[in-house]
Amino acid sequence: ASVRRGDRDIYKGLTFWSPNINIFRDPRWGRGHETYGEDPYLTAQIGLAFVRGLQGDDPKYLKAAACAKHYAVHSGPESERHSFDAVVSDKDLFETYLYAFEALVREGGVEAVMGAYNRVNGLPACGHPRLLGEILRGRWNFDGHVTSDCWAVKDFNEGHQVTSSIEESAAIAVRAGCDLNCGNAYFHLLRAVDDGLLTEADIDRCLIRLFTARLRLGMFDDDFAGHPYAGIPYDQVDCPEHRTLNLRAALHAVVLLENDGILPLKTAQLKRIAVIGPNADHREALLGNYNGTPSDIW
Repeated sequence: ASVRRGDRDIYKGLTFWSPNINIFRDPRWGRGHETYGEDPYLTAQIGLAFVRGLQGDDPKYLKAAACAKHYAVHSGPESERHSFDAVVSDKDLFETYLYAFEALVREGGVEAVMGAYNRVNGLPACGHPRLLGEILRGRWNFDGHVTSDCWAVKDFNEGHQVTSSIEESAAIAVRAGCDLNCGNAYFHLLRAVDDGLLTEADIDRCLIRLFTARLRLGMFDDDFAGHPYAGIPYDQVDCPEHRTLNLRAALHAVVLLENDGILPLKTAQLKRIAVIGPNADHREALLGNYNGTPSDIW
């Protein structure tokens, strides 16, 4: 509906870099509030529901493309994420950190996977042959596309210092199976080919995966005939029914750890309620980050 109206603004596309299914073990990680906690099973089940709701159930078309991130062993420390090496045993790797990813790939059919910033046992996650090739595509038969986290590929030479140039970094990422780069590293792919670090066939493999995702989203359908989601009217976007459901979900997600006679509020005895503090009416702080643009904040 947005494309038909010529609306291609940010946050209005059909590929969503969600859900964040990392295991939240390190409180120093600033993205921990997006995760589903420390339990791999719970994370997998909530992640599966998220992906199925986002992508729909049509065998040919996607309603939207979900992305399981950040693959893998990523949850901090925040200040070292561009150079940190997450050393992990195979037992912890598969039972803790990869459990939810495997579920979303095998059971949820998630279309995309995003690589992490950190190294995993010495190799950068976005250029990791074992994680991306042997496990993701080989063992789990993932057939979608892989994207890097933003600027993660240039970290190969600037942060992790496992390569000596941006061309080498881009080549290693592509060869390992990272199809899309969020950043500018893939601007150097032509030089990587000229230098013999990469072949055109390597790049073609990435392009096929990326254009397959676009085809499954119906981006090249002129008349949208037979597209099961093309008939969804634009007025369903941010409609009252969806707002009500969002509010209900938010209220039911709140957990009160202790109630020392405070709730329920005795509304008959209250005249005013004060919300105190510098963030009380600070819209940017209340929205957080990586958020959409609500039509009505308050």
